[in-house]
Amino acid sequence: MAKRDYYDVLGASKGASAEELKKAYRTKAKELHPDRNTDNPNAEAQFKEINEAYDVLKDADKKAAYDRYGHAAFEGGRGPGGGGGGGNGDFGASFSDVFEDLFGDFMGRGGQGAQGGRRSRAQRGSDLRYNLRVSLEESFKGVQKTITVPSSVACDVCSGTGAEGGAEPVTCPTCSGMGKVRAQQGFFTVERTCPTCAGAGQTIKNPCKACGGAGRTEKERSLSVNIPAGVETGTRIRLSGEGEAGMRGGPTGDLYIFIETRDHPIFQRDGVNLFCRVPVSMITAALGGEVEVPTIDGGKSRVKVPAGTQTGKQLRLRGKGMPALRGGGAGDMMIELAVETPVNLTPKQKELLEEFEKLGADNNPEGSSFFAKVKGFWDGMKS
Repeated sequence: MAKRDYYDVLGASKGASAEELKKAYRTKAKELHPDRNTDNPNAEAQFKEINEAYDVLKDADKKAAYDRYGHAAFEGGRGPGGGGGGGNGDFGASFSDVFEDLFGDFMGRGGQGAQGGRRSRAQRGSDLRYNLRVSLEESFKGVQKTITVPSSVACDVCSGTGAEGGAEPVTCPTCSGMGKVRAQQGFFTVERTCPTCAGAGQTIKNPCKACGGAGRTEKERSLSVNIPAGVETGTRIRLSGEGEAGMRGGPTGDLYIFIETRDHPIFQRDGVNLFCRVPVSMITAALGGEVEVPTIDGGKSRVKVPAGTQTGKQLRLRGKGMPALRGGGAGDMMIELAVETPVNLTPKQKELLEEFEKLGADNNPEGSSFFAKVKGFWDGMKS
């Protein structure tokens, strides 16, 4: 049976560009793939036919010969098996182009030729995390800390190349610097990581004895870190280039410092605001007066206590809280008053309090209100 015109096979016009031919081939390949047409006994033959057509038309020289002489250009043993094009078509080469175009990103395609190999061999170092605890006072003022970080650093012996004497690695002979090798499996061409260079694209003939060819060694480093005022638990500080050294001269990773502030015996923090619970005597709360309270900067403030103060009353000291991390002033300090009941009374103190109780004045408005509500509740239950 006479062969069909290659353009008709692909469903493309004779003046189609290379991109249009490729698009037509992709459409036909997906449409006629045998795995999608299990009920069509001719699917495999049709699939081979479109691959044969595209194998010729994607090549500029073969396409020119075909446009001039048609199928006769490849007769006489000059087909794909003999070097001229046509015939059964180089299915692996043709379909792999489209397979890579469709699934290349999924398979991890990272570059072509030696350039791709150079990109893949130098691997960026890992980022590191360091948890740092600071006191509330250090968070308020800011502080400089020296930390010790176990990390991988560039090998001094080979200058990070991984090769003895600092020699440059050579292109991998197995994958020619691609970092990947292809294998034909049925209708598909599958890419795998090169087993010789493990995807690096380059190999080292004489690995450095100090680092074993990795280009880096384990070492503890001391770093001086500036902790800005206003940091709080969860604050993250990034130190660029202070992470692990890259493999074989690759860029260094980053170091991330995560801040945790320790609990304070006096102050509790909520964002930029501070809370401080201050006890006051029953006498001061009843008659009014002043109480001295500490502030986070190490100073003192005198606060007026109104007469008749009850436990839980809050007073505000503006600007006496924590500084904002990126500027914008400081928060406030909230003082919560706690009225203390006296203990370990002397006989005379007890006598005076009993006498005060006998005076019977209505000095407890909150208690009177509460018990009035209780009486109403009980009366309602009875009715």
